[in-house]
Amino acid sequence: MMDVTKRARLEAAGFKIGSAAEFLGLSTEESALIEVRLALSAALKERRQSQQVSQDTLAKRLQSSQSRVAKMEKGDPSVSIDLLMRALLATGATRKDLAQVIAEGASSRS
Repeated sequence: MMDVTKRARLEAAGFKIGSAAEFLGLSTEESALIEVRLALSAALKERRQSQQVSQDTLAKRLQSSQSRVAKMEKGDPSVSIDLLMRALLATGATRKDLAQVIAEGASSRS
């Protein structure tokens, strides 16, 4: 969140302050979907690193490529949410873990 004083100075100078969603004209649903994708991506990277598993090793588990895992962890829009969830499950995540990631990801950005 932006400092109140800084925000006041910017607005006084004629700048318009808003969110990325407002700037891009995203609907509530589009914004929520992006938040879910980012939360799943971050959780995947965190789980993989905490297990000391390389991207290459995870890719082999998924019958995919290291570059695809890198895209998953970066939240690349070309990666499906299905694949992100499958990758998390391959790291041992449960359905409850997935639900928690989605719920926390959505609430942390609200």
